[in-house]
Amino acid sequence: MDISVFGIGYVGVVSASCLSADGHFVVAVDTNQFKVDAINQGISPIVEPEVAELIRAGVDGGKLRATTRADDAIMNSQLTMICVGTPSLANGNLDLKYIIRICEDIGRLLRDKTDFHTVVIRSTMLPGSMNDVVIPLLESCSGKKAGRGFGVAIYPEFLREGSAIRDYYEPGMIVFGVDDAAATEGILREITNRLPGKVHITDLRTAEAIKYTNNAWHATKIVFANEIGMFCGQLGIDSHKVMGIVCSDTRLNISPTYLRPGFAYGGSCLPKDLRALHYKAKSIDLSLPMIEALSLSNELQIRHVVDMVQAAGNRKVGLIGLSFKSNTDDMRESPAVALAEILFGKGYELRIFDRNVSFSKLMGSNLAFIQDRIPHLSGLLTENLEALVAHGDTLVIMHADLGGATFPRLRPDQRVIDVVRLATAAEAGGQYTGLCW
Repeated sequence: MDISVFGIGYVGVVSASCLSADGHFVVAVDTNQFKVDAINQGISPIVEPEVAELIRAGVDGGKLRATTRADDAIMNSQLTMICVGTPSLANGNLDLKYIIRICEDIGRLLRDKTDFHTVVIRSTMLPGSMNDVVIPLLESCSGKKAGRGFGVAIYPEFLREGSAIRDYYEPGMIVFGVDDAAATEGILREITNRLPGKVHITDLRTAEAIKYTNNAWHATKIVFANEIGMFCGQLGIDSHKVMGIVCSDTRLNISPTYLRPGFAYGGSCLPKDLRALHYKAKSIDLSLPMIEALSLSNELQIRHVVDMVQAAGNRKVGLIGLSFKSNTDDMRESPAVALAEILFGKGYELRIFDRNVSFSKLMGSNLAFIQDRIPHLSGLLTENLEALVAHGDTLVIMHADLGGATFPRLRPDQRVIDVVRLATAAEAGGQYTGLCW
């Protein structure tokens, strides 16, 4: 395939050299004459293991060349990859001036091109950038509609400096964000058919968000490990041994467990243990900002649901689930209890259903906790799910476990706020809203 790559920076050089190594004819485009000359001389403009060898082989084999002329590149390729930088502005937002400039240039060139052309973005952009910036520019400058006059997609890169070639050829995943799968999926698969990673075809905004989620997760792991390292170091503990053993658990620790968006954590362990860790760190004059922020962020999740209930505008609320998670009656530091306490205190007509919670059977620490937080619980609990659903003009679903019961049919005017993505509720009608959808 004939491919043009706009931007001879880190991502552009790696993409162009690997595509040419895979047998495609690649023309790299940049306004920097030095970079163009370097490529044409078989020299890598970046320092990265294996790239120089791939560039030399591509140039010598006639598979790779570079130019400053956008018209040359567009008219002699079927697919264009945009790999320009998206630097930060002073306020933290992205500066899309290079994306804008190239989309305008490409759009004007596509106006006179009769062959179908596909434009693929590899640059990192915030969710909404494809729909709000890239596609409108390409359409207005070309006079053509995306999907019919040209193809458009985003193909996020997950390359690490120092191991980019390995990351390119051994991807953990391949993500294509497409506006029209029929117009672009085939050509995208053609350029990645030799790569082993699982291919995920999704919409444009989701693909844009995946890139940011990846980077935020990587940063989170680094900061968390470093804070644990500081904590252990202050106590004379080998932090590498601690984290090595923690990471050996691939069922809970290094796994999808706890990584599905939902509601706040609670129970008898996490809240108190984080408080204790925070206290111990303060006692040795150690600041752990990320770990300290976990409790605050957790409280904000509860407040977010309160805001959603208030926005619904209904005074009658049905709460499904009271224990801190499904399949238990443990209500110690349950975020559902905290939610119920706030709603009751604000005067909502609250009813609660939890198949595992019965006021008459409460005892010990569970009873003490409820008597302290919601002494009126006995008047709020119901064992009849249908009665609760009939009562609530707004329903808040905290648990997916209904004890085998079928979720009742909803009225069209009811508002459902679903924390756990209970499928039966989604199918039941009403004004359905997911907490983290």
